[in-house]
This record gives sequence, C-alpha cells and structure tokens, in this order.
Amino acid sequence: MTSTPGPLAEASAPPPEPSAPPPEPSARSGADDPRRVLVRLREAFRTAGIPSADVRIASLESLAQSLARHKEAVAEAIASDFGGRSKHETLIVDIFTVLAAIKHAKAHLREWMAAEHRETSWVFLPSTCEVVRQPLGVVGIISPWNYPVQLSLSPLVSVLAAGNRAMIKPSELVPHTADVIARIVSEALRDDQVAVVSGGADVGEAFARLPFDHLVFTGSTRVGKLVMRAASENLVPVTLELGGKSPAVVGADFDTRTAAARIMAGKTFNGGQTCVAPDYALVPAGTEQAFAEACAAAVAQLYPTLANNPDYTAIVSGPHYARLRMLVDDARARGARVVELNPAGEVLEATSRKMLPTLVLEPTGEMACMQEEVFGPVLPVVGYNDLADAIRYVNDRPRPLAVYYFGHDRNAIERVLSETVSGGVTINETTLHVLQDDLPFGGVGPSGMGHYHGREGFETFSQQKSVYRQSRISTTALLRPPYRKTADRLLRFLLGS
Repeated sequence: MTSTPGPLAEASAPPPEPSAPPPEPSARSGADDPRRVLVRLREAFRTAGIPSADVRIASLESLAQSLARHKEAVAEAIASDFGGRSKHETLIVDIFTVLAAIKHAKAHLREWMAAEHRETSWVFLPSTCEVVRQPLGVVGIISPWNYPVQLSLSPLVSVLAAGNRAMIKPSELVPHTADVIARIVSEALRDDQVAVVSGGADVGEAFARLPFDHLVFTGSTRVGKLVMRAASENLVPVTLELGGKSPAVVGADFDTRTAAARIMAGKTFNGGQTCVAPDYALVPAGTEQAFAEACAAAVAQLYPTLANNPDYTAIVSGPHYARLRMLVDDARARGARVVELNPAGEVLEATSRKMLPTLVLEPTGEMACMQEEVFGPVLPVVGYNDLADAIRYVNDRPRPLAVYYFGHDRNAIERVLSETVSGGVTINETTLHVLQDDLPFGGVGPSGMGHYHGREGFETFSQQKSVYRQSRISTTALLRPPYRKTADRLLRFLLGS
C-alpha cells in the first residue's frame, strides 16, 4: 500500500439505560491515535457486556435526534465541501435515509435479537438446537466523500443494532462534513461507544490495518483491494461496498422518453457521483439518436439552467473534475460522438466544477469511459441487437453493483434477473432498490462483498452462534465406547444396512 496515496485517499463506561438522561457530549479528537481509540472501545465492550434491546434502541433514538438537530449543518457542510451541493439531495440521501434506517431497526430489533430455533436431528431428540446472535465487538467504518453522512451513519445503525461499538473514519475530502459527523456522534453517544477519527491518508492507512472485529469500506474497487489486503494482516472480516459499471438496459417495448427521463434523473443526481448511478445505457440499435434527444429533453426538464442552479451538484474536487474531462476527451479523440446537454446554452467555468451532462454515442471498448466507472454526469450509450445481445454485453464485463432494466415483458424481465449477476436490480427505475430498508445492499465480486441494511446489516455485524442443548434424557451414550451389540444394531439402522 506504500505506493498509493493510502486506502482512504478516495473515501475516506457502559451505555446509559433508556431511563437515564442523555450523556454529556464527549469531544472527539482527530489527533487521537487510532490504536489507542480501539483499545478504549474494546475495553468498554468487554466491561459492559452485551447491551440489551432497550439500550440499543436508546442509542439509535439518540443518534436519530442528534442527526435531525444537525440536518441544516450537514447540508451546509456538504455544500461547502463540494463547492455546491443540492440541499434537497442532502436531505433526501444523507438525512432521510439514515432516519428511515433507524426507524426500521427499532421496529424489528427485538425480533432480530430473538434466538432462532433450529431443527435437531431425530437421533439426538429430545435435545434442542438454536442460533443466537452475539455482537462482534468493535467495528471499523471507512466512509467515502460522495454521501459522507449516509455512508458513515447507515452502517453505524446496523452496528449499533447488533450491539457493537464503532470507529468511523470519514473521508478527508470532506473535512467540514467530517467535523459535523463528529459533532452528531459526540452529542448522541458516549466516546467509549463510538469514536470518529479524522485525518488524512496516513491516518486512513493506520485505520485500515487495525485489528477490528469487522471492517466496512465504501469506495472504489481499486482502493477496496488495498483495504482488504490491509485487513487480511489481522484476519479482519470485511464488508466492501464498491461500485463498477452498472448498466441501464432499455427494452424494445419501453417508451424511450420515459426511460431517458428516469435514467438521466439517476445519472445526474449528486452530479452523477453515486456508486449505483447508471454508468452506461444499452438501447435497441437504431434508437440511439431518439434516446439522445429524449435525454436532452429530460435534462432540460430537470435543470433548465446549470451554472447557478442550486439543484445541480458540483464535482467534489479539481482532480475528480479533470478525470471526467479526460474521459470525455479520450472518447472524442477515439471517434465517439460526444453530445453535451446544455439547456440554457451556458458557459460552465472549470473553476465551478459543474460539468455538463454529457452523452457518449458510439463508444468502443478501448475508450476509458467504457473501461472504468464514470462516477459523474457522463453517460455512454451503446446499441444492442436483441435481449440476448444485451445480456451478453453485461455478462462479458465485471459483475456490477446494480442492473436497471426498463421493459414490461415479464419473460424479458425474468431473463435479465436470472441471466445476469449483480448486487441489486431496479425494474423500470434506477437506484431505488437501495432505499428499501428491508432489502440487503451489497455488491458481488468486483462490485463488493457482504451486505448491510436492515436485517442483513444486523446479521453481518453479529456472530451467529450455534447452540446445542443436551436434554436430561440422552441416547448419545449408545454411540460411545465400549461399543456393544446395541451400538451395532443402532448403526445398522442409521446406515440402512
């Protein structure tokens, strides 16, 4: 990992009983050594023992109240870090989704915590078997810059629901937001329950190497490999939420204008800086121009102007903006037809880091925009001959985080569901599967591993312990030496001979 800017360069006393007053805020020091912080949290976990359902619910309620109090500060901080980020997008994704996740966890927590009865082999009856869920201990959360609050606190909801403690490392690309995250957490939870560790790539590097009981990383596939390598030094299990090139496939029976409107809404939300944004579109051959025109109409409807429109989010940094420009310039130089969607005919200065929604028509495989995740408002458009051709195109590439199919034919939908492999699917829309609290969220292969959200998050951060309870009446003595004729008869019966 020493040859890279560090794995975070892209991302980045017992709890009170419910009847107790809220804890006094505790300062989170960004200068704290992450290893010392981990020792403190682990010691508190061992001392306090497994928290009850009431304690977990109280922690979640406190987190929800603190987040709600700071929603305006969150919106201001993210806008400052981005150089312009839609307040409504922040309230939807960074605030609402976390509050909804907390509400869902509180409603189902006792059910999730209940021991699960399992079938006992008849040979061992009347003994019983069950699975009990036990918190792992201390979970590390490495969160990225694109949805910095949601991708810090949404995993934390699952971590707390499962009864764990946590350390959070926000991305250094959003320092103002990292400060607000620390404030939210310090007002809601004790500093021996959750700690926020801030700092640059060196802190991130040290964080990824800590011997957590589990580590969650959200970011690029490239950095995910580095984080997984660092975690492997301590055999720390990891949940990797990565990305990749999620396709939007438009079926021949679906209205082009409707498909374009929904795809462009998903593509331009947060300036395209979303891991599950549609990365490229597959449309029936011969409809590319009609689709491009429909995309232009959709953008004009969404954003009549771009330059000074507070609804249109800027690219987070100069290097990220330059990278997107490179993708477009490379495609143009290699023969693609580039269409910039500019409803008001404005000039967008590079210093604003607002980028025109851009279509890349007739792209080829050697173009950079077809080889790496775009992560911005640039949409390559590829024509396909039939559904088998589209499915083959998707399957010839690394497994994506999401697949979006637009169509009404049930057989076609079932083919897409059964013949492609992806982290998730939304039919006739984009990204909305991620907002469903009772659906697991995660990737597959290069787009990630493991799941969280809802019950799956609770399970991810719990040890599922197998428990066998021997009854007072036991027949197992028949299977112990010294073996006699009774054992022979029993084995003949069990083996069917």
